[in-house]
Amino acid sequence: MSDASAPPASFKLTSTQWLICVIASIGFAFDIYELLMLPLIVGPALQELVGAAPGSPEFNTWVGRLFYIPAIAGGVFGLVGGYLTDRLGRRRVLTWSILIYAFSALAAGFSTSVWMLLFFRCFVFIGVCVEFVAAVAWLAELFSDPHQREKVLGYTQAFSSVGGLLVAVANGLALAYGSKLPAIQAIFGGVISDESAHAAWRYTLMSGVIPAIPLICIRPFLPESPVWAKKKESGTLKRPSIAQLFAPELRRTTIVTTIMFACSFGGAFGAIQHIQRIIPGLPETKERVKAALEAPAVAEEVSKRLASPIVQDKLKDKSEAEQKKILAGEKGKIEGRVKGRVTQEVAASVTKVQEVGGLLGRFALAALALVIVGRRKLLRVFQVPGLILMPIIFAYFATTSLSLTYVGLFLAGFVTVAQFSFWGNYLPRVYPLHLRGTGESFAANIGGRLIGTSFAWVTATLAATDDLANAPLKLAYTAAAVGFGVYLVGFIASFWLPEPPKEDMAD
Repeated sequence: MSDASAPPASFKLTSTQWLICVIASIGFAFDIYELLMLPLIVGPALQELVGAAPGSPEFNTWVGRLFYIPAIAGGVFGLVGGYLTDRLGRRRVLTWSILIYAFSALAAGFSTSVWMLLFFRCFVFIGVCVEFVAAVAWLAELFSDPHQREKVLGYTQAFSSVGGLLVAVANGLALAYGSKLPAIQAIFGGVISDESAHAAWRYTLMSGVIPAIPLICIRPFLPESPVWAKKKESGTLKRPSIAQLFAPELRRTTIVTTIMFACSFGGAFGAIQHIQRIIPGLPETKERVKAALEAPAVAEEVSKRLASPIVQDKLKDKSEAEQKKILAGEKGKIEGRVKGRVTQEVAASVTKVQEVGGLLGRFALAALALVIVGRRKLLRVFQVPGLILMPIIFAYFATTSLSLTYVGLFLAGFVTVAQFSFWGNYLPRVYPLHLRGTGESFAANIGGRLIGTSFAWVTATLAATDDLANAPLKLAYTAAAVGFGVYLVGFIASFWLPEPPKEDMAD
């Protein structure tokens, strides 16, 4: 590829190229939108569908399952999707991947059991995993000028962080206005109670269908990758295979990028995405919850519920001890919903700050990619600070005060999320055209989505405790250790990261 420090040529984008950038940006935005949705909704969803208390072993087990089982599905089928991207074309696979994750997210909002939610989240992950690979290969081949390609890949991927902001906003809107939205009815079997028919987590999940709307309208105007189409039509397109990724000339690239992609995702999933369950342990959050529970409206709601015919029927023919237990349970349900709503609101605000950090990190990466020639040096601009910051942020900031947590999560987002854009710029340069989708998919889906996201399960498992009062604190310390560990491994592996060839991307 051309020297990244060479003066950029001045090229204006055509209307078609702008259209391409728009649809790619939407795809990248909702890629992260779908992934970051789970940390926001997993608490209330599990409390309703499983009845498990946050921090309990059963709760943490299901958190791990909801994070990791979809990641396994996404990693395996995402690898297949990368192969299909090389066989069937970038545009076709990109279109279907977005439709799969959008409509699966919509369906997840109708879940009446945790297994149903898990099923639809698997399909969401499959669509997301395929979308990233297809979109990166598509963009890299549609823009032939190296500097223009670096800019397009860098700035369109920055919209991934916009997706993180959007999901936090969507969750906040669902919390604020869910009671005024149409009631959600069960359409796949089971029952959705009246109390859950307006649950914010359901509306947040269903909002994931949004990217399908513009895609359906724009799809006829999107071109296929010209270099891929030319080789396909001429019959010179080589057949891809996973085995070729481990040929002598590509073996080191495949192994190192897979390990490092896993570490990049490990920082996000093993630490950052647990912040929503760390926040309840902060003093400021506890004060907000206390104030909310002491509000007259809550006392009035409790009184009405305990005096309702439904509860009174439950009390008939029960002993005094049993009646007290039933009343305490009914009161606990209401107070649990109030506590969940308050902590969700705080979590959404912290997520917004973290995503602003991630957005600025992606823009910083896009700008620095044009001036720092060495890819190792470019990546270490973010790795080294992260190696120092991650244990401080989670072991101290996130256990001390909400104000420090805001600062810490901004910095964690900046150094971690920027690395995701790095891989989108780097991978198309190190694999030939016929292996571009397959190679990118192996690193992104086996390394990132399969191995990297497993650190969410690692953290949740190590942090499991029966001491629910101290569960957020233990989770914070565990996240600090995991975050530091994956950053350290990623930094060490960077010494073996191959520099891309100086010539342009190989056909």
